Amino acid sequence: MKTKAVRLYGVNDVRLEEVMLPAIRDDEILAKVVSDSICMSSHKLVMQGEAHKRVRAVLADNPVIIGHEFCGELVEVGGAWKGRFKAGDKFTIQPAMNYEGTLWAPGYSYAYVGGDATYVVIPREVMETGCLLEYKADNFFMGSLSEPISCIVGAYHAQYHTKGGSYTHEMGIREGGAVALLASAGPMGLGAIDYAVHADRRPGLVVVTDLDDARLARAASIISVSEAEKNGVRLVYLNTKDIPDPVAALREINGGSLFDDVFVFAPVRPVVELADRLLGTDGCLNFFAGPTDPAFSALFNFFNVHYEFHHVVGTSGGNTDDMKEAIALMSVGRLNPVALVTHIGGLNAVPETTLNLDKIPGGKKLIYTHKNIPLTAIADFAERGKADPFFAKLAEITGKNNMLWCKEAEDYVLQNAPDI
Repeated sequence: MKTKAVRLYGVNDVRLEEVMLPAIRDDEILAKVVSDSICMSSHKLVMQGEAHKRVRAVLADNPVIIGHEFCGELVEVGGAWKGRFKAGDKFTIQPAMNYEGTLWAPGYSYAYVGGDATYVVIPREVMETGCLLEYKADNFFMGSLSEPISCIVGAYHAQYHTKGGSYTHEMGIREGGAVALLASAGPMGLGAIDYAVHADRRPGLVVVTDLDDARLARAASIISVSEAEKNGVRLVYLNTKDIPDPVAALREINGGSLFDDVFVFAPVRPVVELADRLLGTDGCLNFFAGPTDPAFSALFNFFNVHYEFHHVVGTSGGNTDDMKEAIALMSVGRLNPVALVTHIGGLNAVPETTLNLDKIPGGKKLIYTHKNIPLTAIADFAERGKADPFFAKLAEITGKNNMLWCKEAEDYVLQNAPDI
């Protein structure tokens, strides 16, 4: 059968085209992609082309379908997998398969599977590594968000602490402890607040910092102080822009004490160095933000590494267990990462959006792969709706949902947006 797909042929050479899919083999699965969210990693892939570590062959001769945060339905299941999967099942994929020591991944390495396509052929290694995941929620867009949310889950699990006289690392944030989320009023930061408040292992205090009052107010309207309190978490939003001594201000919030876990959501040297100064004894600094500068560095107090047992971790993505946890928490409504989505578009919008992703503000760009929709910010629905009834209706739906994407909006798009 034919698929429409966005494929990469080389550096900055990304094309939307029609491709003939081969008939599936006994150990493969044919699937329909419904949604994909565009990741900065795809932008880096397009910028690097064959220099990217996940690319397997010469792209001009072996173009790959891009996109790795996707959700859809299984259409035809090869005989080898009929005991585990069936047509009609909703699915999402963990792209970091770690298959036999390779870096191969859907969205980077394959001609016939990636998120930015209408239909794909899922190769056997995805199933063999347990990376084809069943998704049972009543929407598709959260399935596309499960991979970025797994990155947050993984970051929390990567934290570690020790007890005096012990060399055993106790994994995870300190339960009941104090967490600082720095520069975290953006989309991924909101996901981190959501997880801190609603996961099984929760801190006693979360302080969220940013330099913008509007972003902080927006964050507080999405994850409120009262909602956190219901879950036993004291949540404080703080603008540090005009505070001469932010360390003293954050310590005052924490009763004079420093913090057990500090997360950095901006690859900015002063933010990293503030995080270092906020660490208490046995404190763990998580450098979550991915820098684009390979020479990025910041000062770290090694006196405190020696005498106060400070340590630093960094995570780049989650693993399959993290993604399973994200799906499970979203499926029962404990995590609600809708704030990550700031734009929607159709498959037609993918090439330009991916090429220019670093220049487009906001959070996740959610793509409905069977649709033809210009990339549009949720904040712009009302303005565009003055001339287009389709966007006027989306403005109405999201307007009554605190300007957040939702199942009703998705259903409207799937039923009413023009097909690609």
